[in-house]
Parts: sequence; C-alpha cells; structure tokens
Amino acid sequence: MNIQLKPEQEKFIQDKIASGAYSNADDIINEAFKLLEAREEKIQELKQKISIGTEQLTNSQLTDGEAVFDRLQQKITQIANEAD
Repeated sequence: MNIQLKPEQEKFIQDKIASGAYSNADDIINEAFKLLEAREEKIQELKQKISIGTEQLTNSQLTDGEAVFDRLQQKITQIANEAD
C-alpha cells in the first residue's frame, strides 16, 4: 500500500520524531490506528446507548434527572465516608 501525505502531515510526523516522542513514522502510524480504533469503538458504544435510550423513551421508561443526581450524590458521600 502506498500512502501520500499532505505536507503538513509529513511535517507533523517529522516534528514528532525529532522531538523524541516517537522513534519512527511506523510508530506514529500505529498509534494513529490505535486511536482510530478506540474512537470507532466509542462511537459504536454511544450509538448502542442512544438506541437503548430511545427504546426506553418510546416505552416511557424514564428516570427523573433529579433522582439520578441524588443517588449519585449519595454514592459519592458514601465513598468519601468510607475513605475516612
């Protein structure tokens, strides 16, 4: 596979190598793919959560926001008290 980079992309890669952050262009490309894969996984996870939320909304399975925040605050307080 042959990939052509824009001049600013090539400069970015060269700057990263020169700074010592990466040893070579392959390391940078590998890191970029890891980040892209993680991003894609996160997008799929969010789409699934949106789908579940939409279904719950359709089925009137809603939770009052204030009740959720109250429960979260109680958990935070409990954890803080356990740490003392």
